[in-house]
Amino acid sequence: MKPCPQPRSGTPLGSARFTIAALILLATAWLTPVGAQTAPAPTFAQLVERLSEEAGDFPGDNLISNEQSYLHVMPALQRAGTSGGAFVGVGPDQNFSYIAQIKPAIAYIIDIRRDNLLLHLLFKALFSEAPSRAAYLSLLTGRPVPERSELWADRTIEAIIAYIDATKPQSDEEQERLQLRLETVIKNFGVPLSAADLETIAKVRARFVSAGLNLVFQARGQPLRNYYPSLRTLLREKDRDGRQLSFLALEPAYRFVRSMQARDLIIPVVGDVSGSRAMRAIAADMKARALTVSAFYISNIEYYLFPPGTFARYAANLNSFPHDQQSMVIRSVFPSGGSRTLPQAMNGFYSTSLVQPLEAMLADLEAGKYRTYRDLVLATSRSDLELGQLATREAVPLSR
Repeated sequence: MKPCPQPRSGTPLGSARFTIAALILLATAWLTPVGAQTAPAPTFAQLVERLSEEAGDFPGDNLISNEQSYLHVMPALQRAGTSGGAFVGVGPDQNFSYIAQIKPAIAYIIDIRRDNLLLHLLFKALFSEAPSRAAYLSLLTGRPVPERSELWADRTIEAIIAYIDATKPQSDEEQERLQLRLETVIKNFGVPLSAADLETIAKVRARFVSAGLNLVFQARGQPLRNYYPSLRTLLREKDRDGRQLSFLALEPAYRFVRSMQARDLIIPVVGDVSGSRAMRAIAADMKARALTVSAFYISNIEYYLFPPGTFARYAANLNSFPHDQQSMVIRSVFPSGGSRTLPQAMNGFYSTSLVQPLEAMLADLEAGKYRTYRDLVLATSRSDLELGQLATREAVPLSR
């Protein structure tokens, strides 16, 4: 045991110079065994590996969302007081818009496809290289970054969209140089990548360059659907209160997400939400950090879990997350799930996004109320309507 350090000569314990901090130091030194060391925190790459499981498949490229309604849930999250904690989501960059508003301490992006992990490594590299929204969107689409892009901080998203639309992609040689630069950044993240992985990342970025803001979600082997929103549309979207809250619509929102990326606090995870490892590993990591889940964005994945009977395993995984009354589940419902009959459905929107308190969902599960996906959707719709009526409840302000 280490010897207890003594105060300086002539410094009595009761003097102002002997502070509370010194007392804490004394206690720490006395109680810490000789040679004891705090275990180093895992690196970004180690955490990705620790939380991930074997990859699966889903028939869609998912480079961008097909949920035009994705921002409609923001007022409900605000009224529910959903903020901080740990965020968990699936899919591509719509998660960043939720993260920018909820401001979690950490975020986990889980997806059954390894390609989603590779996509998020590309996003992470772009954040590293782009100090502003204008620079980020320019690099993503292969356009030259506007001169002094930092002066674009107060520009609207419409102005940035107009710049991208009016600007041609850089030459093939410049695109190749940028790709090599991004690959160097990605390799420095430490996640083991094969030559095939790097090729996939290059092909993904090439899609953003060639399509620009016209890029649309596409299911494998199917033609483009005219009811899916383009990247341009998603950037312009508003919440139900008429606010543009995409992470690229507001410079403070972009800076917050960029700061989380820089601190390795957005962790892409390969995993099945109904699988045996990844969701439980995320729950364990939350508990180790003494965090509760603030929001879990599940898109419409639950629709695919009822027919094969894997919904119960997923629900058990979700129940393992530390949670409280402010923990929310964010769902997207499509016509196949009955969205058009919901009171929240809006003309011109193929999807309907809803919020449900996690504790309400778990209580309904305990009572055996969800025999079908439709049961889950209707319960979520009722919860979402109730949250919309909480006018007297103190709200946590969303970033503007």
